[in-house]
Amino acid sequence: MARQGLDALDGRMLRLLRERPREGLLEIARRLGVARGTLQARLDRLTGSGVVTGYGPEVDVSALGHVVEAFTTFEVDQSAREAITARLRAVPQILEARIVTGPGDIWCRIAGTSNHHVQQLIDHVLEVPGVRRSTTVIALSEVIPYRVQPLVDEVAGLPANSDARRDRPVPGIRFED
Repeated sequence: MARQGLDALDGRMLRLLRERPREGLLEIARRLGVARGTLQARLDRLTGSGVVTGYGPEVDVSALGHVVEAFTTFEVDQSAREAITARLRAVPQILEARIVTGPGDIWCRIAGTSNHHVQQLIDHVLEVPGVRRSTTVIALSEVIPYRVQPLVDEVAGLPANSDARRDRPVPGIRFED
């Protein structure tokens, strides 16, 4: 069995669930050549251990009219983080926020309808006492979308997905802790 409790069957199961999210477990089990109960038990184990964290549909925010993606770092007073986090949480266009190391303190992914809208969102956060400044970059295009399957494949000991020939890892390159 591979690290973190993933084996090849777990990896293949997760790949099929990601590739065919609307397909039933019975059909996935048939494709994998295992009993539906085996598949359900493995999925329950991965969910219970926190490896599988959700089952919702993926949503393209640009299709919702939020065509500008920005990455903003806020420099903040550490004592004000709770108030700042509350403000960030109240802004639906902030898709993600993380405390980071480096020159900034909080990193945010923002979806805006325009550059002006992104500026308004940033100004809204800058009003919170303790937020000193922000640095923002606008995404021009997506090169690699958020993905986890290549990592799942590696941890599970699976070969790179044959449908993603351009995404194959560089031979001989493996990063270890």
